[in-house]
Amino acid sequence: MTARFLLRTLLTLGLAAAGTLASAATPQPFAATYQVTKDGSPLGRATVVLKPVGDGQWEYGKRMQGTSGLAAMLGASLQETSRFRWRGDVPEAISYDYRMDAAIKTRQRHLAVDWASGQVTVDEGKGTQTYAAVPGMVERNTTALAIGLALRDGQQQIALPVAVRQEVERQQFKVAGKEKITVPAGSYDAVRVDRTDADRGFSAWYAPARYPLPVKLFQHDGGNLTMELVSFSQR
Repeated sequence: MTARFLLRTLLTLGLAAAGTLASAATPQPFAATYQVTKDGSPLGRATVVLKPVGDGQWEYGKRMQGTSGLAAMLGASLQETSRFRWRGDVPEAISYDYRMDAAIKTRQRHLAVDWASGQVTVDEGKGTQTYAAVPGMVERNTTALAIGLALRDGQQQIALPVAVRQEVERQQFKVAGKEKITVPAGSYDAVRVDRTDADRGFSAWYAPARYPLPVKLFQHDGGNLTMELVSFSQR
């Protein structure tokens, strides 16, 4: 695996109105860990944490540390931090910060939503881009959480407005069936969800009655990356 390909791999890991209050059905604070592999070979470990931070806002953070192969040699790490507010069961975006560090390069992205003006601003260090916000939108980091909550609510087809680099992209997901999945955390009768609006080889397996996050996630874009649940605990 080349250093350039490793950077692209890490980039892919990073898987709506004012004043609304969290509903009783929103998840409790939690921490989860995943093992991350590429083409079946160990790459690292990811930690995901959900917690309230006051003023009606919540924080959803993900950190991946390279522990094997070139990822370990380069000291590669990935940090994603989202701030949001609950709009019903949807984690409506307020801000998103991405940082990828390795011995050869650092990449950053900051996304902020001004709901008063209805504008999204994205800054990657080369000037800002601005576009219109969409009520109920999430961003790349909280997409997996939003899917899990939609599945728990019984949805079979899920459409999410996702704030990306230059626009709000409406991403489509569909339940493809049920499968028996075994991961380090255990065995589950899981619901498989595929993305249907783009040929990106994205699939995730959920046990929605137990966890709001996938027990397994596969993404072809970036090099056949797989995340499997190791542990989950409420805080």
